[in-house]
Amino acid sequence: MTVQSQQNEAGLRVSRSNGIATILISREAKMNAMSQAMWRSMIDLVGELEADDTVRVLVLRGAGDNFCAGADVSEFDTVRRDAETARSYEMLNAGAFAAIRNTHLPTIAAISGVCFGGGFGLAAACDLRIASPDALFSVPAARLGLAYPVEAMGDIVATAGAQMARYLAFSGARIDAARARECGFLLEVVPSDVLISRATDLAATIARNAPLSIRASKVSISAALTCNTQEAEHAQALGDITFESADYAEGRRAFRERRPPHFAGR
Repeated sequence: MTVQSQQNEAGLRVSRSNGIATILISREAKMNAMSQAMWRSMIDLVGELEADDTVRVLVLRGAGDNFCAGADVSEFDTVRRDAETARSYEMLNAGAFAAIRNTHLPTIAAISGVCFGGGFGLAAACDLRIASPDALFSVPAARLGLAYPVEAMGDIVATAGAQMARYLAFSGARIDAARARECGFLLEVVPSDVLISRATDLAATIARNAPLSIRASKVSISAALTCNTQEAEHAQALGDITFESADYAEGRRAFRERRPPHFAGR
């Protein structure tokens, strides 16, 4: 097993192993709060991983005991001080959410500790979310007197439901992992000491499956949620590609030969 790891100046660490890429939000002194530079870097990193043909799944997690405390509020007097600077800032954090939401890679958030604000947005943009029992979730916009980007609120509605989205946004309250699982935001709640291994196992299961099939399914599910005609047509086109692929032939052959398939993503 070869593990490739790199850390950028913004505080994000990337590793690749066996088709699984992990982005580690690494700023423990600030509970992994995202700086403006980190939002920009997240967009670039997801793009780099998308272009790497060896990567089949992306896992997002935080260093230490917390997932992400959200945006670094200590910067706001400078980078988010008024409507004009807020729009520029929000282009970056909304861009980070969009990069995760729209990547063809299946994405998994492994959540422990705090998952607040922009951290909640990052998790909501992922396809799957698992957490440890100590995880806490909050959307504290009303406590700060600001508004979330529309696309980010869309992710929260899609993953937690409209009523829970309203409750979180209006009240600024915190909910625990059990409540987050009840509303459908979390797929699983697992013991803290197995959170990372469970995320890795789940990613490995996905990585063994046919990438073209997963890509088509991801777009198809999104189209079903958005009722977007163009997206539905794109999903259909991606589905058509699977039936012409070498992986489809390999899947049928492996079924006949009663062995695990070996998918190449083409």
